[in-house]
Amino acid sequence: MKQFRTVLITGASSGIGAALAQYYAGGGITLYLTGRDEERLTAVADLCRLRGARVETCLIDVRDQVALTQWLGEADERSPIDLVIANAGISGGTGDQDLSWLAGERAIFEVNLMGTLNTILPLIPRMIPRRQGQIALVSSLASFNGWPGAPAYSASKAGVRMYGEALRGSLARYGIGVSVICPGFINSPMTAVNGYRMPLLMPVDRAAQIMALGLSKNKARITFPWPTALVSMTLGLLPPAFAAFLLALLPAKPVLPGD
Repeated sequence: MKQFRTVLITGASSGIGAALAQYYAGGGITLYLTGRDEERLTAVADLCRLRGARVETCLIDVRDQVALTQWLGEADERSPIDLVIANAGISGGTGDQDLSWLAGERAIFEVNLMGTLNTILPLIPRMIPRRQGQIALVSSLASFNGWPGAPAYSASKAGVRMYGEALRGSLARYGIGVSVICPGFINSPMTAVNGYRMPLLMPVDRAAQIMALGLSKNKARITFPWPTALVSMTLGLLPPAFAAFLLALLPAKPVLPGD
């Protein structure tokens, strides 16, 4: 199994990103962490330092391609990155009766899809000469079907998943691994805004363990929990009209994006 000494995580100030940072923190480990909330990011970094990791943080919006590219290059020069986890993302749905949700649709694509590209594309040319490295793209089980209650979220995560699965084949010849992570409902700030019952809601620390194990094995796709994954992938195989009818019976996500 792969061992990582330098790990970069976006969206590390809370939820999955924070849990992964603490999972990887330890003696001899360098962590590069980004997020949008300075207070929360500092708190995560402090916890990781208590576990013996060397931590550098940067407040940066993954939509800022120029600033992110510069910081990624500088970080990789200081300590070549073994594992990059493109985790930053927002959610949002059609929960209100009016059309206010339309205003946030573009931002969801910009953060979830373009932010992922902004995170990984600058590092690929650096990993290729080293002929090693692992790239992790955080998608979702929502990527297997178009959920009417969250169209932009479903579509953006589908784009992340398809891109990552295709990229894996493109980079394998250089010894670079690519894994796509498709979690179900995780107990985090992103799901805390949901005002409905979420089946098989998983503690975030347990989710981090599953993700890290899959990444150490260079798994192409890391999906969990398996009952939710089975339902999601089965719905993706149904005729679109029938699947849309079933999915339309589910509650819509809140309009305001969750971090």
